[in-house]
Amino acid sequence: MPADRLTQRSIIHWLLGVATLVFVMVVVGGITRLTESGLSITEWKPITGAVPPLNEQAWQAEFEKYQQIPEYLEINGPAGMTLADFKFIYFWEWVHRLLGRLIGLAFALPLFWFWARKRIPRGFKPRLVILLALGGLQGVAGWWMVASGLTERTDVSHYRLAVHLLLALTILGGLIWTALDLHSLGKDRTGPARLTGFGVAVLAILIFELLLGAFTAGLNAGYVSNTWPMMYGRFFPPGIEWSLETLKTLPNHPVLIHFLHRWWAWVVVIALTVLARRVRKDHRRASVALHCAFGTQIALGIATVMTTVDIHLAVLHQAVGALVVATTVWCAHIDSRSIR
Repeated sequence: MPADRLTQRSIIHWLLGVATLVFVMVVVGGITRLTESGLSITEWKPITGAVPPLNEQAWQAEFEKYQQIPEYLEINGPAGMTLADFKFIYFWEWVHRLLGRLIGLAFALPLFWFWARKRIPRGFKPRLVILLALGGLQGVAGWWMVASGLTERTDVSHYRLAVHLLLALTILGGLIWTALDLHSLGKDRTGPARLTGFGVAVLAILIFELLLGAFTAGLNAGYVSNTWPMMYGRFFPPGIEWSLETLKTLPNHPVLIHFLHRWWAWVVVIALTVLARRVRKDHRRASVALHCAFGTQIALGIATVMTTVDIHLAVLHQAVGALVVATTVWCAHIDSRSIR
């Protein structure tokens, strides 16, 4: 195999490996949110914070810091939280942050190595630098999100949570798209793929659903109704006036967010079905993968609602949501090349 082709394959495997770590990060982030663990570490120490408390004195010091924030004072303190309970939530936040550090190293170190050896194909350096910058921005966004819940709130801002989640999924999609471009470069020497107008529309529809999902998580809106397809015995939730004033308060309205999240999903299904059919002739595996991903996601969403947000189903719902993003990017990439 020619040296340049071998290098391209190495870069592809590296990017897909980092994408896998980002996927794991999204899953752990879901666990962190669902176990209310995100505020357990009240300081941002990018380097020294990688080491957890190593003795009881250190654990007690971390617990005392947590005892100063509203979440403990108003919720967990009165509920009788013990040091053992604190260690549980601290673990998930620590793992989440540790994964972030690991992803940063897993991306930056190989990037510097390929760059120094002049192995990065022409035209890909700017994109890889942008992905590196987005990774750094994600770390800042994570702390920005946590900081919103340390002083006046008992949880994090759902707006900041949405930014944190959507940025992670953007990085995941960017890694996969870049790997696919390199794969195509090695096969037919064509230039990078460009999204079609249809691809842009599909991604916009999906992104809006992901935004609603982030708001649903941040507002705990999944708990407002545990029946499907009806809410409180009706298709349209009772007690809501469908007016301009209501729309202005939409991002902070748990019932409306829940309602839109469960029904906009079917708009996503239609869009993804059309995308899957468009690429079926050129790449049947991608089409099948996309159908399986969004079909499983719909089933998990309904099950999560009907079990009043069972944590295992809710984590799977977030995990498969990331797979929907990955397979959508895959199919959108194929679609962009099929029209050339």
